[in-house]
Amino acid sequence: MLDVEDIATDPLDGIDAAIGRATTALKRDQKADGHWVFELEADATIPSEYILLRHYLGEPDDLELEAAIGRYLRRIQGSHGGWALYHDGAFDISATVKAYYALKMIGDDIDAPHMARARAEILKRGGAAASNVFTRIQLALFGAGKWSGVPEVPVELMLAPKWFPINLYRMSYWARTVIVPLIVLTALRPVARNPRGVKIDELFVPGNPPLKRALPGKWQWEMGFGALDVVLKRGRRLWPKTVRKKAIDACVAFVTERINGTDGLGAIYPAIANSVMMFDALGYGPDHPERALAREAIEKLLVHRDDGEVYCQPCVSPVWDTALAAHAMLEAGEDEAATKGLDWLTPRQILDVRGDWAEQRPEVRPGGWAFQYGNDHYPDLDDTAVVVMAMDRARGKLGDRYDEAIDRGVEWNAELQSHDGGFAAFDADNTHFYLNDIPFADHGALLDPPTADVTARVVSMLAQVGEPVDSPRMKAALEWLRKDQHPEGSWWGRWGVNYIYGTWSVLCALNAAGVDPANAMVRRAVRWLVTIQNSDGGWGESCDSYDLARKGHEAASSIASQTAWALLGLMAAGEVDHPAVVRGVAWLERHQAEDGLWGQEHYTGGGFPRVFYLRYHGYPKYFPLWALARYRNLKRGNTRRVEFGM
Repeated sequence: MLDVEDIATDPLDGIDAAIGRATTALKRDQKADGHWVFELEADATIPSEYILLRHYLGEPDDLELEAAIGRYLRRIQGSHGGWALYHDGAFDISATVKAYYALKMIGDDIDAPHMARARAEILKRGGAAASNVFTRIQLALFGAGKWSGVPEVPVELMLAPKWFPINLYRMSYWARTVIVPLIVLTALRPVARNPRGVKIDELFVPGNPPLKRALPGKWQWEMGFGALDVVLKRGRRLWPKTVRKKAIDACVAFVTERINGTDGLGAIYPAIANSVMMFDALGYGPDHPERALAREAIEKLLVHRDDGEVYCQPCVSPVWDTALAAHAMLEAGEDEAATKGLDWLTPRQILDVRGDWAEQRPEVRPGGWAFQYGNDHYPDLDDTAVVVMAMDRARGKLGDRYDEAIDRGVEWNAELQSHDGGFAAFDADNTHFYLNDIPFADHGALLDPPTADVTARVVSMLAQVGEPVDSPRMKAALEWLRKDQHPEGSWWGRWGVNYIYGTWSVLCALNAAGVDPANAMVRRAVRWLVTIQNSDGGWGESCDSYDLARKGHEAASSIASQTAWALLGLMAAGEVDHPAVVRGVAWLERHQAEDGLWGQEHYTGGGFPRVFYLRYHGYPKYFPLWALARYRNLKRGNTRRVEFGM
């Protein structure tokens, strides 16, 4: 008979318990119909714009709602006196101007301490004229700024042929949907809508002209486009009225076709809000069907928090959240919950709409998934690859249940490969980089070129479903990734922050494609991840790493989702027993909260690098669970559940 002391304790028992708590919590967040959706938080810009939109439209006062948004805006004001683009970030003048204006609009006294501090910092940096183009347009619509300070983008651009250098279909999906209704507004320049007459003259420095916030680029392009802007400004009244009307009608037709019901144009706030203002400027009343749908879409983006605050999301992320949560559940052995999520995803595959992507690939059949509940014209390769991989993982239990969806998703994704071998999020060959130098594009985010994270995701998908590694498209994509690796071993991540995200994504792809872990590309990436591990065992990276002047990983305190990404990347490279992995797993165990989840205020999502960042509230809920479950499965040799595509 054995004594109790002779019975060995499984060192993974603690991890089993942590996984159990996390899966229970994640299942608690699953909706009755099987999907997951978590808050998607940006900066002060969107809730500020929401307040301003209500006043622009002259809508009835909702003092309770305005007070709740005001509480949110005041809470996230930075110690520097202004508002940042992400948690604990640096002062951003455009976000600060909008937040200040919104708070003043709802009645905050400009001499209140929080307003006085913001105003002082704005003036110190050149005043409201130094804000970005989109902010200056918003001010001009209220009569709080001058149209002369806004670069000219003629609405006639809508009629430009495909070969024309400045063509809307050469821009990214998000730029296209935002700009089309906006150029109608800039063409009409409606009489300032400002029912309360609230302006912000105190934020302008006398004599300061609008500043062009130029990004590094070819000076010839900047000078050329600057000269063109002068010509367009002087000749804006010379366009034939018939041509202008035709262009405006084309814009309205574009928006109406893509209205997405109550999900709105492009299913993103800036585009939806611009479409509402466009309809208003054209005389569409509040009850007009298209305007009413667009206006309702905005209300669906509001988040009412238990603490009495309200903010407006830039969009919602149910497909992305559901697919990633399903992966985590499959890894943890929670097949039933994962299957419910996959069944919810299946009918959301877009099979009958040829979206804007077809401008570049007209011969390709639809077959992708969008990020939001409804956005049929704009499926994306990232979501599609993640959904396909989750469905493929479930084949062992469910047989051919998802075969047709998988085949169509793979076909659509693979056919959107760019000519350089890489893959972008929404379009193929969206690489007309000179467009980032036009005066209207001072944010430098007008394009959707191939990136390492999306390319890696498609490679992972193709490899997981059996694509030969020596097929032409796989060889081209792997070569693209090889060339894109930075000298120290990392990859830049476009849609997640940043080098940790990109490196995790590519290491998973290389493993799925059968690249030897001893390959120099893999070894450099492993060394880099180990080198940047924090002393407490976790990993963290600041959004500051997107700063072009720094060009490298920007260390930050350890964060749950980034720690999980680093662990998943190292394990994909065959390093499950590496001391860095053991320390990282221990960090996740130590930092799990009593509710089974992980807290995380930091922003680890990329909207537009250097311009717009995202806090995915779901990331610390499913990524740490995924990493812990994979570690346990590898240590126990439970390879049935282990997939390295992600």
